[in-house]
Amino acid sequence: MIDASAFLAAAQDTGIGFYTGVPCSFLTPLINRTASDRALRYVGAASEGEAVGIAAGAWLAGRETAVMCQNSGLGNAVNPLTSLNAPFRIPTLLVVTWRGQPGRKDEPQHALMGRITQQLLDVIEVPHRPFPDRDEAIRPALDGAREAMQRTSLPFAFVVEAGSLRDEALDETPHHRPPPGRRLEFCEGGEHPARIALLERLLALAPADAPIVATTGKTGRELFTLADRAQHFYLVGSMGCASPLALGVALTSGGRVIVLDGDGAALMKLGAMATIGAYRPSGLLHVLLDNGVHDSTGGQATVSPAIDFAGVALACGYAAAISCDTEAGFADALAQALSAPGPVLLHARIRAGSLAKLGRPTVAPHEVAQRFRAFLARPAQDAR
Repeated sequence: MIDASAFLAAAQDTGIGFYTGVPCSFLTPLINRTASDRALRYVGAASEGEAVGIAAGAWLAGRETAVMCQNSGLGNAVNPLTSLNAPFRIPTLLVVTWRGQPGRKDEPQHALMGRITQQLLDVIEVPHRPFPDRDEAIRPALDGAREAMQRTSLPFAFVVEAGSLRDEALDETPHHRPPPGRRLEFCEGGEHPARIALLERLLALAPADAPIVATTGKTGRELFTLADRAQHFYLVGSMGCASPLALGVALTSGGRVIVLDGDGAALMKLGAMATIGAYRPSGLLHVLLDNGVHDSTGGQATVSPAIDFAGVALACGYAAAISCDTEAGFADALAQALSAPGPVLLHARIRAGSLAKLGRPTVAPHEVAQRFRAFLARPAQDAR
């Protein structure tokens, strides 16, 4: 058994200072200490997959990160671990509990996952080792994890058994509901614009040095077709993780970040809007391009026509939510969004469909990640 503070101090010596995750009772001492330590950054996520996306964004912005979760939460994290961290070569330290460990009494819902935790990590090609349970084992374990992540640029996991950590008190600053955000409408009821037309407007009007994160599917493909720049991050998987990734970037960089989302992706991880609203990064502009369908898979309907996304954003704590349904309205809405402190949601109703011949990014995902990270590391005057 070790003190959480001993592990966290050693982890900080190796550069890890950004933590995110979803609590588990086995992790209570570690999360309590992390959330209470003002020298560290802890972001409580709505889901484990969201936490992986947040950590990826923080890493892209220059932080070394850790994601903490229950082993049952690996089910939520498998998609981003395999379709975000793996292709983009984004490392993070996973601290995963071993609920349902064979031979230990536990709740019935943990029995299967307890039997297969290490096998699941093996299947998704995440190397792992037991969490250190003695003070003298902490530094060698962390050094081994760091060496593996530096060598592979991929995640590494510690598996935490019951009773590995001594109890820690919690001294966490609670979230407070912010003042009501502003709602603006630039809706004319005319023909909805094409997505690519709005992307052209965005590129023309957005700050030249603003990083842009594009959700998976045709949004990223159209953005690449219009302009390929080092400040563009094209998500090619991990559906729903564009806004968590942008949140990780925004919380770390503190500057302007634009995320291009889709209605299907936003609905998949709607809890991310609550996390964004709670942590309120002032530079985050969340552009939701809503065509009411899953455009990349044949145009199957989403439930977005029944959803008031602007209302959801304001209920989650966004500083402003702006709606539009025409190209001219989008230009006006974007001007308002860029002049207001965030987070801001810009919800644009668009028509379904895309270019008849639409290419795909020709830059490999790991190259996209490396140049995006290098872009974010530039001094502000060199980023233009």
